[in-house]
Amino acid sequence: MPSPFPGMDPYLEAHWRDVHATLVPYARAALTRQLPRDLKARIEERVVLEGSHDERYPDVRIVESPFRKGATPSGPAGVTAITPLIVPFRRETATEGYIRIIDSGSGNRVVTVIEVLSPTNKFAGPSRDEYLRKQDELCRSDTNLVEIDLLRAGKHAAAVSLDSIPAARRTPYLVSVWRATAPTLAEVYPIPLQQPLPAIKVPLRPKDRDVELGLQALLVQAFDDGGYEGDFDYSKDPEGPLSKADAAWIDQWLRGKGLRTTTAARRRKPRSGNAP
Repeated sequence: MPSPFPGMDPYLEAHWRDVHATLVPYARAALTRQLPRDLKARIEERVVLEGSHDERYPDVRIVESPFRKGATPSGPAGVTAITPLIVPFRRETATEGYIRIIDSGSGNRVVTVIEVLSPTNKFAGPSRDEYLRKQDELCRSDTNLVEIDLLRAGKHAAAVSLDSIPAARRTPYLVSVWRATAPTLAEVYPIPLQQPLPAIKVPLRPKDRDVELGLQALLVQAFDDGGYEGDFDYSKDPEGPLSKADAAWIDQWLRGKGLRTTTAARRRKPRSGNAP
């Protein structure tokens, strides 16, 4: 069964690491088919520190400790008592992919950077700080920046200021496009829950025409290839903040799809962070 939503499926956010890891190469493939021959789309990775803001991403993973020499049998037959090796806890790093479009004819100069935002970009911590620092560097350079934010939770992280977006046009998701040729302006694609994801224009060099990236097709492919059918309990609201209007729309929409019979808003306990 495909996702029942016309656009972004808010339940997918609970599997964002997996979704993110598939959206990036899908986007690269879609861009490659349209780029001029001397431009290349490359997937790059950055190391991030997994923070405590998201319980799905543990700071510390349990790994098998080395056996200590001289262990002697103890207890039931065949069971060996092992003296554990005591080591410091540490935060384990992970990687996140993003896309750079490079000009192979000019020493691989970076033309455009495309980011699919993750929780590490939107919650306080060293990884967010580093992302915002790199973002600032890009917006002072001649490299275009495209940021795709399909996460409701966390702080606004796109380069375009939230205050510059009219309140009536603020939506749970958005895409921000900053062009190096127009540094005082930004293109914003508002993405409400009720509509399909847009096809966005990705800027290249000043002499090039924009290429189009259809986000809805990428999301459908990620949902289908991820095998998420049966993973979600649509009788309950998705994790993360929801406005009353969006919660009511989700409830009505899923009732219409036959996936809900009781209003989830009446059953769920109030969650901190939900929009009023």
